[in-house]
Amino acid sequence: MGLSFLEGNEAIAWGAVAAGCSFFAGYPITPATTVFNSMLNLLPPAGGICLQGEDEIASIGFCLGASMAGRKAMTATSGPGISLYSEQISFATGSEIPIVIVNVQRLGPSTGSATKGADGDIQFMRWGNSGGQPVIVLAPVDVEDCYILTIHAFNLAEQYRCPVFIAANKEISMTRESVDLKALDIPAIINRKTGTENKPFLPFGVSDKSLVPDFLPVGSKTLVRQTSSTHGPDGYITVDPGIISQTQERLYKKICSGIDKFTYYEADTEPDSDTLVICYGVTARAAKTAVYNLRKNGKKISLLILKTLWPVPEKLILKHARSIKRVIVPEMNLGQYVREIERILKGIKIEFLGRMDGNLIKPAQIEEMICNE
Repeated sequence: MGLSFLEGNEAIAWGAVAAGCSFFAGYPITPATTVFNSMLNLLPPAGGICLQGEDEIASIGFCLGASMAGRKAMTATSGPGISLYSEQISFATGSEIPIVIVNVQRLGPSTGSATKGADGDIQFMRWGNSGGQPVIVLAPVDVEDCYILTIHAFNLAEQYRCPVFIAANKEISMTRESVDLKALDIPAIINRKTGTENKPFLPFGVSDKSLVPDFLPVGSKTLVRQTSSTHGPDGYITVDPGIISQTQERLYKKICSGIDKFTYYEADTEPDSDTLVICYGVTARAAKTAVYNLRKNGKKISLLILKTLWPVPEKLILKHARSIKRVIVPEMNLGQYVREIERILKGIKIEFLGRMDGNLIKPAQIEEMICNE
């Protein structure tokens, strides 16, 4: 594809195919259904599989099974579906099953408002699994990001053998924009590292140099064990505290130690500014406009747009707040990611601008907060 007029959900689907996705399962839910529709058009002609589960739990289960069999798999849903995904997310985390999960967020709680966007699932995506192990969450700002970050999401899922979330939003996913996919800087495609068949295989064994186990598909000539229970390198269930501790530490380190390698962001800084706006997702579009308008009037404002939300890119945030006295954090919720900013930037004045009523945060609201010192 060259120059195209795509909505965010379509771009996610095209990005998935470009990354090598060959399996999709989902259940219709506004505003994520057009990811499903797009995959239904794209995958079967390319030899892939796209199917509808009887519910969200079955859908993500199908994806985990396909991934264990060696396919790159993706599912897509919104807040109510993410709630139902929780147990399977924990399974993917503990058993190191690569999967990309698209969360097109809408206004909650519960069923909420299906046609109104929000960013109310930000903390849930990080902590919505039993055990509290880290996950990777990427947040697109526009249709171009939807395409590029989906490819990154598959690469990270494969490289680190873990679930990776795309934290989209109804307003991004269902807005159409012109994008030239051929002109984009596409990352090289990464596939999971495979083990050697026809010899004893440790499905969760790692070498001294790697924190991520090699992969062999379930159903290959070599016996591969999988379990959702605590297990050792051989895949057998264990209650040995030493083995369990080593596995828990490795699951944590393999994600958190790599954050500097997948910190995606956009920065627009003013050398002498003392105010920094930190934002993500669709709100970043309003922040860009607000910063542009204020600069025209002589105010010096810096802007940091986070596209990697979890693990928190602490070094990046500290770097851009080094000479800053005041930080503005706008979010379409009642205060979620701002807690991480407050945790990291001790001694700096943090101001939060939240909205969770179905309407977008407007540039004028951000401008007013910045000017109201």
